[in-house]
Amino acid sequence: MIGLVLAAGAGRRLRPYTDTLPKALVPVNGDLSVLDLTLKNFSEIGLTEVAVVVGYRKEAVYARKDELEATYGLKLTLIDNDKAEEWNNAYSLWCARDVLKRGVILANGDTVHPVSVEKTLLAARGDDRRIILALDTVKQLADEEMKVITADGQGVRQITKLMDPAGATGEYIGVTLIEPEAAEELADALKATFERDPDLYYEDGYQELVNRGFQIDVAPIGDVSWVEIDNHDDLAKGREIACLY
Repeated sequence: MIGLVLAAGAGRRLRPYTDTLPKALVPVNGDLSVLDLTLKNFSEIGLTEVAVVVGYRKEAVYARKDELEATYGLKLTLIDNDKAEEWNNAYSLWCARDVLKRGVILANGDTVHPVSVEKTLLAARGDDRRIILALDTVKQLADEEMKVITADGQGVRQITKLMDPAGATGEYIGVTLIEPEAAEELADALKATFERDPDLYYEDGYQELVNRGFQIDVAPIGDVSWVEIDNHDDLAKGREIACLY
């Protein structure tokens, strides 16, 4: 199993930081970025290889590749997303379809979170679980969050931002464990998703899988501090949280 980070996004709501950097490289703790913190987590759980999907301002990631490898003791493979500024991240994850065959812990490049999340996912492996989503069942939800409804014994029934927060089981935080056995079916669902609408999220690909009868499971992460960084308010919160980890 290896790490996988989606770091192709432009993060336009974080300008001027993202005028020259992809969102994943915007500093959140001194000189450390979300990408740094995620690689640190991956290293701490014993991973030795990480693939990073790059696109917008990818030259900034290429420029730091050797340094990141040396700092975190990881071998990095950079995967180019040629449509990062045109299409949404269902296509971005599909670009890593060959990597999925090795089994991955996937982390969005804009999620500040503790290593306990990865440890929770690893502890949830087994019993034929092929895809496991890290789920926050504590946070008070609103309209913007990627909300999930689960059913006992059936895993995820619905994953979307477009639902009443009151009916959601929790929020998907942008970290997933994907076993090798799920790679082919996930890649096909992602392809069907972005071919239907290139503006769709990879979570819409997860929904496509569920609609096909594939069981996606969840692992509650407990009461931990984390944030998805979309705008300047999120960035300020991310900087507060990053200092804890």
